[in-house]
Amino acid sequence: MKKKFLKSSIGIIKKSNPNISEEQIEIIEYGLEGIYLTFSKLIILIILSSILGILWQVILLSIFYNIIRTVAFGLHASKSIHCLIMSLVMFIGGTYICLGVNFSLIVKVIISVVCVFLLYRYAPADTVKRPIVSKKRRNIYKFLSTLFGLIYTFVIFACSDNVISMFMLIGMVEAVIMVLPISYKALNLSYDNYKNYEVGLSN
Repeated sequence: MKKKFLKSSIGIIKKSNPNISEEQIEIIEYGLEGIYLTFSKLIILIILSSILGILWQVILLSIFYNIIRTVAFGLHASKSIHCLIMSLVMFIGGTYICLGVNFSLIVKVIISVVCVFLLYRYAPADTVKRPIVSKKRRNIYKFLSTLFGLIYTFVIFACSDNVISMFMLIGMVEAVIMVLPISYKALNLSYDNYKNYEVGLSN
């Protein structure tokens, strides 16, 4: 299905732009593949969440997760099936944790503070395909990641609604897991990829 989608899409693009280069085609194909995988994964997640009756909760968790993920970045599974499995475990499994577990306020705050420290220490985390080469950008993303973590911690401390605070907490924890070196190592992925470019520039 994916190959058919990519083949037909590239065929249409080549037909409408006969002078397009092979390099441009490769870039477009990469983008289209990402769009296809994102939407197919999203459809499966929505269908399964709806069947389980937890659709809005999964959406809530994904929002809190992606707010930090947007600036902290983190690992991407090398295979689409691995990405799908990880997403189902994180969002559906995470939702059930939020609904079934009731941490005390002090435990939530302690976990939140640890997450802020880990975000400051390890965010942003890049990938082989998208290394964050610019030191200025890395510093900006580190600042924003830490700031969002502090805001989450404050809201979790001040929020009287246990459900909302749990969703914020688990969303932050899952985003932090994605930037840890041990997570990259577990999936046999390269960490601190920007350093390869620094070495290249220094030679």
